[in-house]
This record gives sequence, C-alpha cells and structure tokens, in this order.
Amino acid sequence: MKKKQTAGFTLVELTIVVAIIGILSAIGMNYYGDYVRETNRTDAKSALSRIASSLEKCRSLYAAYNSPNCNVVFPADSDEGYYSIAAAFPSAAAFTLTATPVAGRPQASDAECTSITLTNTGLKGSAPSGIDVCW
Repeated sequence: MKKKQTAGFTLVELTIVVAIIGILSAIGMNYYGDYVRETNRTDAKSALSRIASSLEKCRSLYAAYNSPNCNVVFPADSDEGYYSIAAAFPSAAAFTLTATPVAGRPQASDAECTSITLTNTGLKGSAPSGIDVCW
C-alpha cells in the first residue's frame, strides 16, 4: 500500500511562524518609533535656525536682539507644531533659544531630548544630556 502524502503546513508550524513574525514586528516597531522621534527633531532644529536668523537680522538693523522693533514673537511654535520655542535675552547682545516638545504631541515622549537649545554664538545643546546629541 502506498501512503498518501499531503501538502501543506500543520497548525503547530503555522503557529510558530506567526509567533516569530510577531516578535520581529514588536522589535521593529520599537526601532521605528525611535527613528520617527529622531526625524521629528528636525522640526525644532529648523525652527531654531530660522528664528536665530531673524534675530540676527534684528541685531543688524536695531543693534539689539530684543529690540521692540523686531517682528519676532515668543513663545513661537515650530513649523510642524511639535515644539514650542522660547527665548531668553541675558543682554541686548545675547540670546538663548529653547525648543521644548508640546504636550500631547508625538515628541512629548522623547526622553532623550527634552529640550534643544541654540545661542547667539551658535552653541548647540540639549537636555538632559547637556551636549548636542539632539543636533
């Protein structure tokens, strides 16, 4: 007698494959989330650079970064709305811009870069690390 061979997968084999795909997907989604957070930081960087450029224009026209004649208003939002930009003027000849994630937006969960800073001297920084890992 000949044994009849059947083609296909058993339920156990199929369950193992589905479990492996689930594990790989979970790992991949975690890395994807990190990638999206890092990519969204460009929203803060471009806003800080744009506002710093506007402040440099104010200084060249009015001899002060914080002149009332400047049309730069704070707090400001970044282009995509992920960050809020604030400014500190320790003197008329200096500024520090700080971008912080807006609560309720995707960047609010970015624990690696809770704030991104840029000064009038071009010094770039970030918190909590204090160095420019976010740039």
